[in-house]
Amino acid sequence: MQCNINAKGKAVRLLSGLGFLLAGALTFVFGGLEGVPAIIGSCLLLGGGFMAFEGWSGWCVVRAMGFKTPV
Repeated sequence: MQCNINAKGKAVRLLSGLGFLLAGALTFVFGGLEGVPAIIGSCLLLGGGFMAFEGWSGWCVVRAMGFKTPV
């Protein structure tokens, strides 16, 4: 995979991925209180993990498909 995003895009994807991972972990810890199903937490963890991977590797799947992202 060739790097297709710049340093600003990497930082945005990495930080938002870490935020999603944190939200997913908190959903599993406190999910019973609000009635949030575990599938939401799983999706947050999977999405956050993938966004963190994109930020770490410098490769964005949306840009690889030919779309221009603003960041």
